[in-house]
Amino acid sequence: MEYIVSARKYRPMSFDTVVGQAALTTTLKNAVKSGKLAHAYLFCGPRGVGKTTCARIFAKAINCQNPTADGEACNECESCQSFNEQRSLNIFELDAASNNSVEHIKTLMEQTRIPPQIGKYKVFIIDEVHMLSTAAFNAFLKTLEEPPAHVIFILATTEKHKILPTILSRCQIYDFERMTVQNTVAHLKSVAEKEGVEYEEEALAVIAEKADGGMRDALSIFDQAVSFCQGKITYQKVIEDLNVLDSDYYFRIVDLSIINKVSEVMVLLNDVINKGFDGGLLIQGLAKHVRNVMMAKDSQTLPLLEVSEQARQRYQEQAQKADLRFLYEALRLMNQCDINYRQSSNKRLLVELTLIEIAQITQPDEGPGSGRKPRRLKSLFKQLVRQSQPTVKTAQQVAVAENAKHVANTVGRYDHAAPSAASAPESLRPTVKASQLGMSWKNIRQMGKPRMQLLPNGQGDGGKNVGEQANFTQEELELQWMSMCNRMPQQMSGIAARMKNMNPTITQLPAVEVVVPNEIIKVEVETILNKIVATLRHYLHNSEITLTLRIAERQEHEMLLSRRQQFEAMISKNPSVEMLCDAFSLELA
Repeated sequence: MEYIVSARKYRPMSFDTVVGQAALTTTLKNAVKSGKLAHAYLFCGPRGVGKTTCARIFAKAINCQNPTADGEACNECESCQSFNEQRSLNIFELDAASNNSVEHIKTLMEQTRIPPQIGKYKVFIIDEVHMLSTAAFNAFLKTLEEPPAHVIFILATTEKHKILPTILSRCQIYDFERMTVQNTVAHLKSVAEKEGVEYEEEALAVIAEKADGGMRDALSIFDQAVSFCQGKITYQKVIEDLNVLDSDYYFRIVDLSIINKVSEVMVLLNDVINKGFDGGLLIQGLAKHVRNVMMAKDSQTLPLLEVSEQARQRYQEQAQKADLRFLYEALRLMNQCDINYRQSSNKRLLVELTLIEIAQITQPDEGPGSGRKPRRLKSLFKQLVRQSQPTVKTAQQVAVAENAKHVANTVGRYDHAAPSAASAPESLRPTVKASQLGMSWKNIRQMGKPRMQLLPNGQGDGGKNVGEQANFTQEELELQWMSMCNRMPQQMSGIAARMKNMNPTITQLPAVEVVVPNEIIKVEVETILNKIVATLRHYLHNSEITLTLRIAERQEHEMLLSRRQQFEAMISKNPSVEMLCDAFSLELA
């Protein structure tokens, strides 16, 4: 006996056997009963949902000589029997994918002139009508709008947006829905029982999800699974045959992430990749799983889960353990990973970082009273970090330790000779220069103090600064000048930026000279000259400081260098840069 695939063998022959399109079939049956038939219909929807099948059933019911009370064909009259035996002269099917030219449409139009021999109507079913050329559509327009009284057109397409609006306006449009998982599973159960095949409901649910709403795809996958499983369809064999990732991985990853088991999540990821699954596929499946867990937290959204009853129960159990904020954040991270996955050059690392962040969402804050969760990744191996911390010192810490040791030794050396270091001779007192630590004593004294503005006029001349004549170096002058520019208020940001490019110099202590580029800037600086002098006197502890402004001579203007000149100047000052360029064959872009 010839083998027939399930998609053809169990193709519906009546409206009642059509799965998942109850509203449309009811409308078509009522049209048959009342005799109120349009001259053109358009059936549109995704693949495998019954468009062509419903068109054939509808065409047979239209020409049935003795239709039933509910609008079904009787399957006994000459018209029905000729259709069932594929010898009907009143029903024509045209594949527009291969017959899409103007000549094919003109041939079809000529056939519309001949009245039916048996029955009332000639029915023309045009499948994949969106494949017609623009010229063919235009040739079809007039006949479609005003066809002969005995002609009915039924158009079927998967891409409604490609059809001309002038065609759409001449048709009654019926939108077919995707098959739900529940409807697909129920139909697969009936087919399995008729074929004598044992099955697990969870396995049929996997087939239905893989079909993505198409009943024809579901029946084709069902035949494939029957061949692989040899008469008994089980969940494990189906996921092995279809190369589908076991949903148990998703449940385990979420459970481990809730309790911050990062290492075990990494082991699971490695296991998934070793089985040949792509990291992006894992992220997509995990995002769908987390979405289902979120839907299972509320009884109102529970019907949105298109899964088997057993899987629904597992989702509800995990939803009780997962916090809603954890689910929201996990979905956001996985969505970001999915967006960046194609552009990433190291896809596995991107997936690993995403899973690490997900596994640390519920980790408690570090330290008491932190008030917020840290935005950086916590260490996976905190114990190792703690053990290595005492041995890791920066260069600055080493310098501080050595200077502190030097101070202690020096002080101890004079402990027996004098009660304090202050009474020792000045040449023998311990000296620690702040410049050795990368900072100045004035910076240290200012730590923790609020940022100060420019001092008012004359403040540096009075109070504690009166009579102070401390010496200062060029470095200290430049440091205080830059600090003053940084402290200037927002409304003076323009002049502060220009002052940063000026270099004050000590002409004869405590006289200071500043060279300005032009007269305009000189006038601008003179407006706050007294405040500048007061600030320098205060922070340099010298009440005798004077400041003069001088416009730069022509030869003192700095020449702007090109990038090539800057590079050559850098090489002349530091030969190691040239060695580095030669070693790596680097060139200036």
